[in-house]
Amino acid sequence: MYKFHFSFFKIILQSILTLSILHLFLLMGGCGGSGSMPTASEPVLATPKSIIRVPAEWETQEAIWLQWPGAFEKVYEPSFAKMATVIIQYEKLHILYDSNVIKEDARLAISQAGGDPDHSNITWHAIGNDNAWMRDNGPIYVVQDGEMRIQNWEFDAWGGSFGNDVLYNQDNVVPIAVSEYLNMPIDNIDIVHERGNLEFNGDDTVILNWSTLGDPNRNANYTKTQAIADLETYFGVTKVVMIEGVPEGDLTKGHIDGIARFIDAATVVVPECTLNSKCRPGDGKDDKVYNDAAATIAAAGFLVIREPLEGIASYNGRSFDIDYMNWIVGNGFVIAVGFDNQVTDAAAKIRIQSYFPTREIHIIEMLASWEAGGGAHCHTNDQPSY
Repeated sequence: MYKFHFSFFKIILQSILTLSILHLFLLMGGCGGSGSMPTASEPVLATPKSIIRVPAEWETQEAIWLQWPGAFEKVYEPSFAKMATVIIQYEKLHILYDSNVIKEDARLAISQAGGDPDHSNITWHAIGNDNAWMRDNGPIYVVQDGEMRIQNWEFDAWGGSFGNDVLYNQDNVVPIAVSEYLNMPIDNIDIVHERGNLEFNGDDTVILNWSTLGDPNRNANYTKTQAIADLETYFGVTKVVMIEGVPEGDLTKGHIDGIARFIDAATVVVPECTLNSKCRPGDGKDDKVYNDAAATIAAAGFLVIREPLEGIASYNGRSFDIDYMNWIVGNGFVIAVGFDNQVTDAAAKIRIQSYFPTREIHIIEMLASWEAGGGAHCHTNDQPSY
């Protein structure tokens, strides 16, 4: 009987003590909180932040993907065939085709370029698409908490810069089709942005052009502050380097893959106008875009190498600078845009070899692509290994 009374009394004392401590905790506001009790939507313990990383392009790849050009872009087909013939010597190649006619044309073009359309490294996909620029509408691959995932950012055909009649509905869902084929989880991100405006060092940094991401035709009322927070969250980077400015005639609004390219985690290559280029030193136009980009990137702590623009090319009645920056890095190789100029092509091959000394360098003439606004990097979409 005495034991029962003592136990009961002990329980009462413990309850009073617990309530007193809780009351004191609430008065003090807890661990820096507002002094209110946590609710179901406010967990007491914060969950650890996900570890996210975007592999650099020079890391080992599982494959490269292409959207084969259709009727209105057929002029690119010879260069696509040459790229395909090179890529399959080193790694897997996935080719999307919008119709059986396009597939048969592609097979013929690859054969005429000396390649094998039935090569074991080629996989053909009947996946609808609207354009031949898979860099921009295709997946962004990230490693999150040890798992490879696809990010599907919104695509609206470059903010309508190439005309409001440019189709893009099929392009906008290509990452979903790719994720289904690869059985890879996908995250849909409601921000318009193209992969061609993202340059990663595989560690802690992304470089991009705010003139593209901040374009009101892509993302109305989007601020730099919000963009930096979003990029840090989605890519796991701690350093967001934003340049600004649009080179003359660049309807992408200045994609970074024509302005600044990492060649290793600490080194970035940026174009430089010369007396032989269309842009001129001190012209206050393209020269300013490139010089400002170089200064911004150097100020962020990176070594900057200037890539000289050594001449002017013409195609379809238009003239433009000979610019070899739009290269694609693969497993053991690099493909860069060629300008049908033996002197500058040869000089560029030597320079690019110095940037990537362990890889074989291929220069493929792509004047038609360059006149339309891009090159080897813009046409391809690399899938990292993991």
